[in-house]
This record gives sequence, C-alpha cells and structure tokens, in this order.
Amino acid sequence: MADQTRPVPIAFCITGLQPGGAERALVQIVTRLNRERWAPVVYSLTGAGPLVERLDAAGIPTEILEVQSTWDARIIWKLARKLKSQKPLLLQTFLFHANLAGRLAGKLAGIPHIVSGIRVSEKRKNSHLLLDRFTNRLVELNICVSQSVADFSIQQGKLQASKVTVIPNGVDFELFDEAEPLDLSPWGIPAGAKVVLFAGRLDPQKAPHDLLTAFEPFAQEADDFHLLFVGEGPLKAELQQKAGTLTCADRIHFSGWQAQVPQLMRAATCLVLPSLWEGMPNVVLEAMASGLPVISTRVDGVSELIQDGEQGTLVATGRPAEIQQALRKLSTQPARFIEMAETAQDLVKNEFTWDSIADRYDQIYAQRLSLED
Repeated sequence: MADQTRPVPIAFCITGLQPGGAERALVQIVTRLNRERWAPVVYSLTGAGPLVERLDAAGIPTEILEVQSTWDARIIWKLARKLKSQKPLLLQTFLFHANLAGRLAGKLAGIPHIVSGIRVSEKRKNSHLLLDRFTNRLVELNICVSQSVADFSIQQGKLQASKVTVIPNGVDFELFDEAEPLDLSPWGIPAGAKVVLFAGRLDPQKAPHDLLTAFEPFAQEADDFHLLFVGEGPLKAELQQKAGTLTCADRIHFSGWQAQVPQLMRAATCLVLPSLWEGMPNVVLEAMASGLPVISTRVDGVSELIQDGEQGTLVATGRPAEIQQALRKLSTQPARFIEMAETAQDLVKNEFTWDSIADRYDQIYAQRLSLED
C-alpha cells in the first residue's frame, strides 16, 4: 500500500506533446488529478510542443527526452534512468511508441504498476499489434478509449480481456460552448460564408483526400460554401496542389495548425471527419460540445457517440460520394442538422466532461495502488 501521508509520485509517458487528440487528452487528465493525492511528472519521447506551456502553468514537471526517432532503442535506457530517479509507483503510457518504450523502461526501473492507454484500433499492416501483444505481459491494465477499441484489442490484438477496460475521451464543455466565432477572413473566407471544417492531422488515416473529392462536385451546386482544412501533416502539400487544380480552388483554404479550435468551430457550419479508423476522436466531441453539426465516417468510437440521424450523420469509410450526399442534405435541410447538433450537445454535457473522465482515471490509479479515500 502506498504512503497516504504525502502525494504519491506517478509518471505519464507519451510520444510527444504536439497538440493532437491523445496529447491534449493526457494534459486534460493530468491537470485535473487531485494534487493532494498525486505528484505527477510527464515524460515526452520526441520533444516539446505547445502543450508543455499548459503543463508548466499547472505546476506539472515535464521531462523532454528529445529522441530523433521513436524507434531509437536508446530511449528505453534514457527513460529508465529518469524513472529510477523519480521513483514513481505507477506509470501511465499513451500512444504506441510510448507504450512500448514505457513498458520496457518501467520494467528496467522497477516501476511496480504499469498502465497503458490504447487510443486507436491500429489497422495499418505493420508490426504494431504483435509488439503490443508481446510487451503486454509487462502491463497491469490497458485503458482503451472506446468499447470498439477494447473489442479490437481483445479480438485482433489478442490482449487478455481481464486486462482491458474502457474510459472514453472527454471535452472541456464550457470552453467550446461559450467560445466566440473566429473571424475567418485572414484565410480568404468572406463574412457570412458557410464553412465545412476539417480539423486534424493531414495524414492518410484521416483521409482528407476523400473530403476534397466530395467537396468539388458539392461546391458546384452550393456556391456559398467554403472548405477549411485546419492542421498540418504529410499530405498537406499534396492536398494544396490538388485543390489548386479544382474549379472551386478559391473556396478551399488551408490554415495550418491553429490553437483557437473552439472559436473555429463556432464559426463553421459543420465538421467533417472522413477518417478510415479512429479510437474516440476528440474533434467530434469538441464539435458536439460546440453545437456544430457533425458528418463523420462510421469508425471506432464515433458510433458510440453518434447514432446516425440522431446526434449527427454517419457515412461509410472511403466513400466520398456519401460525404457529398451528406453535405447536400446539410445545405437543403439546415434545421434538421441544427436539431441533431443540439441533441449531441446535450449528450456531451451530461456524459463526457473532462472532470468526470479524470475522476475515473484517479479511481483506477487509486485501485491499482490500494489507496482509499
């Protein structure tokens, strides 16, 4: 049993601290932990990022390990030395590379409790599932971000069901509900225009090309709509080049990464998530909290948030024509989409606040360490 007379040292390890969904989730969880009970330290494998400032402001120490590659095995020894110095009683890891390195480093450092976070159903044809299964013997518990991810991890990842539990993502409801709409004119979007928003990494997993393909024929019949891509990623240059060849090129915009996501969502007409796979995407929860209509592919996690036609619109993966059809319905039936968005907003407000989600992590950690209130 841990010493309850002082805050218990615990550690969090993540691949990086750029503002992606998993990274922002970690910050939300760590900054809400009871600091009279816990003394957290966050370890980032690949470097700093904007989220470090939020951790610093909350008085949470961060250790930036600065590896050049997430496959550099030396990171295991470097992290193990850091952990031996801190002596945490529990290590929570997030994302594949941090899960892998954290498990091995935690074992070397003698960390008594290791908990991993599984954020997506990894469907790339790679060695991730095999490595995850091989090192999972070092893990006491896997926290999956949705039931779909948990089922995938058990059935396809071959993890022990007894070592898998589910805690979903959350959202800072008031932040999104109360945000003021952002002026989009710096990106060439005129006042009063209707805006289809993509917010996320420009990566093959997110399938932004499918949205671009869907928008071109839709734009020909809806000349008051613009498309805004918010985010960075390896597909950005390719997307910009393709967009420049389209007849609606002047209505397709790229803002890069932006911190003012709540304000962007309040300025948009709808969010489209064309992903091929997910876990439980924060961007959908955020759009729901904003009262922004959502069109999403029917991927893991999303179907646990949205019933098609109730809280939003679901389409098949890899089918731009279905996205186009959904956008056409949005333009012709705006009141119906607003009604669905209001239903979604009520759901998020009641069930997915970060305070309640962080409390569930707190309870898991206390159970692992046999702490009692």
